[in-house]
Formats: sequence, structure tokens, C-alpha cells
Amino acid sequence: MSAARIAVVGAGAFGGWTALALRRRGARVTLLDAWGPGHTRSSSGGETRVIRATYGRHAIYTDMAARAMPMWRAFDAETGGGLFRKTGVLWMCRVEDGFAAASAAALRAANLSVEELTPRDTASRFPQIDLSGVTSALWEPDAGYVFARRACERVVDRFVAEGGDYRQAAIPAPVDVSSLGALEADAFVFACGPWLGGLFPDLVGPHLTVTRQEVYYFGTPAGDTRFVDPAMPVWLDYGDRVMYGIPGNAHRGFKIADDTSGPPMDPTTAPRDVSAAGIAAVRDFMERRFPALRGAPLIGSEVCQYEATPDSDFIIDRHPRAGHVWIAGGGSGHGFKMGPAIAERLASGILDGAALDPRFALSRFEAPPPDGWAAKWS
Repeated sequence: MSAARIAVVGAGAFGGWTALALRRRGARVTLLDAWGPGHTRSSSGGETRVIRATYGRHAIYTDMAARAMPMWRAFDAETGGGLFRKTGVLWMCRVEDGFAAASAAALRAANLSVEELTPRDTASRFPQIDLSGVTSALWEPDAGYVFARRACERVVDRFVAEGGDYRQAAIPAPVDVSSLGALEADAFVFACGPWLGGLFPDLVGPHLTVTRQEVYYFGTPAGDTRFVDPAMPVWLDYGDRVMYGIPGNAHRGFKIADDTSGPPMDPTTAPRDVSAAGIAAVRDFMERRFPALRGAPLIGSEVCQYEATPDSDFIIDRHPRAGHVWIAGGGSGHGFKMGPAIAERLASGILDGAALDPRFALSRFEAPPPDGWAAKWS
């Protein structure tokens, strides 16, 4: 199928990278997006995303990240740089549940660098962090973050430069797979993030929950470089919930967010104002963990969304009743980093008939989770 005509719907991290991968394999590809690559309503929008490989016992994601990270770096280099920032990623663990040990083992098995740190080691490296309650830490020195919206735009720009066809267009919901021939393609990939459930209400809708996620940017003291890279890494505070932050952020301020799934939202019509309760909760945490930011002004905010599956695993599969239709989504708040690796898998499935991983199959929703199943951080 190297000369196949393929339509990819959705120009975010999954769709944009898939369109580029298919085009580089020789396919004739049309990429569509309703509002443009990395737009504000999308799950791939916003300033930055973490690029890391720590996943506890879920080694499949460590392996996927190990594949994706060099692809990010190579793409960054070939397109002029400025997308990927290698800051390292610091995990501060407040519970000893095996997550850190399992993560370290999986990272080493994937030939990725990792250090297991004591609180004393961590404090000596990052004195701007108050480590109260932290019992251990993990350090991923080769990880960091990418500029998300810029990356989506650059992937699409490269796709077009290499002969792809990009169009801003919307696909009516729900999708009638029997009438897709109007797009004149042999195969179709739907990578529509939080809109997948509406496009396929019976097949995907019951298994995808779109939740509201608030992100905040606080102003740091004038001239103070302790909270931007390279002095400040990407960090995650792992305990009863996961808080995280990313330095730099195109000079927007100190980014901080709560990874806990928020209430359901409509990605098209929901307002994007942050809540007073959310600001207060994040500020309380920030001022304890980063004392020098006590009283820091809120200088920016965003509301994005997660499109989460019940098990936090992705959906990468063919439509069970339409073999020319492929579905990629369910990023569950951790999918952006995997874009190039997911694209590689999809391109092999579509063009070569390669088998896809059953962990990401739609059929898994027909059975209860296996014993011992745990969420994405465990």
C-alpha cells in the first residue's frame, strides 16, 4: 500500500505524526483538522508537554517512550531545533509503593539513564525545593519537555513540505463509515482526541471520558533564575495525587498543574476559565514545595482536557466493522510524548499489515480489567 491514498483526521500529536510517517512511507496523505494543528481546544495544544519514560510497572510505555524520545530529538534537529529541552525530570516520591523501584528497573532495561536519589541528594542539587514529606526521588537526566503547539505546527509544516495535503475541515459527527468514500481515500485514520467519542458514539463513546484540566502560570521574582531551566528541571510530586510542573514555558512563568482527573467537559463549547478553588489548591501546594514562590502572582492559565479510557491505556485499533478505518486516541493525559512512536506503529499496521498490540485494542473493553490492574502512574 505504499501508493495508498490515506485520509488522517486530526492534526494533534497522534494524527500529525501519523500523517508524516505515512507520507514518508510513500502514501498519498490528506490531513484534516477542524481548527488547526495544536489549537487551543485540542489535547495537544498549550505551551509544553513532559517527555519522560517513568511508568512504574507499565514497561510497555517506558519502551514506547524510549523509542519516541530519539525520534523527537532527531525531528527537532532536522527542522531547526528549539522544540525539545533536555532539563531532566525529577520524581519526588511521598509514598513507597514500588513505583520508583519498578520505574528504575524498566528504565535500565530500556537502556535509559536513571538515578535513585535520597532526599539529601535531591536537596543538594535543587535547594529551591522544600522536600518535606519526600522519602525518595528518581532522576531521568535525558528527559525534559517539548513546546507542544509549536511541535504540532512544525510536524504539519514538514508534512506539507514533503508533499502532504493539509486542509482545515471538520468531519460531521457521528461518522458513517459506509459513506467515507466521498473523501477519496483507501484508508482513514481518526486521531481526534476528545472528539473521538462523539464521532464514534457507540464504539468509542462509552469508553472515553473527557475531563477538564486546569493549568496555571505563576510569576517568579524578577531576575531569579532558580525556577527556569537549566536550574529547574521538569518535576513531578508523586503521592496520593500527582502534581507536576515544567520550567521555561516560553517565558510565561512557573507552570504547575494537578494531574488528578477533573470534571467532565465538552471540548467544543465549554468555557476555559480557571476556578478559584483550583487556584487556591495549587497555590497552597506550590508555596509549601517552593517557598520562594510564596505570594507569587498568577500571571496566566489554561484549561485543557484529558480524554481518558477506563484503564488509561491508548486506543490504537481498526474499526471492527470497517477494516479501512483506523482509530487512535485515548491519550489519557500522557499520550503526547508518544506521538512519533504511535505513528510508526500505525503506519506499519496500515501499510504492512503488521499486528497491533492487543493492549490498545477496542475489544479489551468487552471484558473487565485483569486482576492487579493499576492506573498509569503505578
